[in-house]
Amino acid sequence: MKLNEGWVPVALSASIEAGTSTGAIVEGSEIVVWRDNSGNAHVWEDRCPHRGMRLSFGFVRGDHIACLYHGWQYDTAGQCRYIPAHPTLEVPETIKVPTFQAKEKYGIVWTTTASENLLPDAGPSAAITPVRSVYVDRAKSDVQDVFEQAGMTMLCEQVGKLVSGDDVLLLAFQAKAEAKTAVHIVISGSHAIYGGAKQKHYAQWAENLRFHLEQATPSAAEVA
Repeated sequence: MKLNEGWVPVALSASIEAGTSTGAIVEGSEIVVWRDNSGNAHVWEDRCPHRGMRLSFGFVRGDHIACLYHGWQYDTAGQCRYIPAHPTLEVPETIKVPTFQAKEKYGIVWTTTASENLLPDAGPSAAITPVRSVYVDRAKSDVQDVFEQAGMTMLCEQVGKLVSGDDVLLLAFQAKAEAKTAVHIVISGSHAIYGGAKQKHYAQWAENLRFHLEQATPSAAEVA
C-alpha cells in the first residue's frame, strides 16, 4: 500500500525513543520517522530541502530535527526555523519539508497522506508488548502467504492476527519495495506478562522465519 492509499505501518513505537529518528521506505519512498522530546511521533519525507541530505541522519533537539550536513533545523510542522550559517535570518516560509500524518496504534507508528482513511481496526489495543520488526527480501504478498500458512488471519490489507496457545500476535505489513517487506510484530497483552521470555521466543521465531523465507523454504513458518 502506498502512502496516498491508506495508513501504512512504518516502525514499532518502542523502537523510536524520544529524541531519536530513523529512516524507512514505503513503496520506494524514503521517509524519516522521528520522535520529539515531548514523545510525539512525526513522519516526513526523508530529505532536507537545502542539499537533499537524509534527515534520518540528523539529530533531534527538543521539538526540532536538524540536518546533519549544515545543521538546518525544522519544527514539528516541517518549517525551517534556524540556519546556523545565518543565525539572524528570518527563514522564508517556503523552506519546508513535506510532512505526512502520523498516529500510533497497537504499539506501531502509522503514516499516510490520505486523511480520509481510518486506521486499521484489530480490536482493543490497551496493552501491547513489542516483539520486533523483521525485514525480508521477499514481496509482501509472499510474506503474508507464509504467515497465513502458520495460521495467521488477515484482518485487513495491512494487519494480520496469529494465535498461538493463549498468545495473540498482531503483525503489520509494510511494503518497502517490490521484493522487500517489513513486518512489525507485537503481542496483544501487557509487558508484565509477555515481556522477557515471550518476547525473546517470538523474536527468534520471526528471525528464523525471515531466514527461511529468503531461502524459499516456507515450511518453517509454524509457531513453536
